[in-house]
Formats: sequence, structure tokens, C-alpha cells
Amino acid sequence: MANASLASARSKISVKSQTVLPRAVREQLGLRPGDTLVYVFDERGILLEKALPPNEEDPFASFTEWASIEDDEAYASL
Repeated sequence: MANASLASARSKISVKSQTVLPRAVREQLGLRPGDTLVYVFDERGILLEKALPPNEEDPFASFTEWASIEDDEAYASL
């Protein structure tokens, strides 16, 4: 896109409140399958951003060997 401030893209909302992000949006944000989006609300409207990677200061971030669905279920009540 030559001038992102003048560019626009559209998508429709389905009956299930879902939409497909246009290719131009995915490319501009560098989105890949599995990425997370952040919706930022302000007085002008809503800004769509790609979420930053998880906080590396999370003390449990390095324990990926305990990151299975089974582990989440087993330790959910702790």
C-alpha cells in the first residue's frame, strides 16, 4: 500500500458475527494463522492491532512442558 492513511478495506459480518480479514489488512499487520488481535477503543473509533508476543516476564512462560490441555485442566482449580 502506497499510503496507508488513505487506504481502506471492507468485509461483511456473517449471521454468526464472523468476518474474514481482507488480505490487505493481514499483510499490513503481518498476521499469520494463530496470531491474536487487539481491539483498542478510543474517541475516534476502534483500532485493530496485532497482539504482542506473551509477556516473557511471566514466571510460567518458560515451563512449556506443562502447557498441554491436560495440564490446564488438572491445575485449573489452583
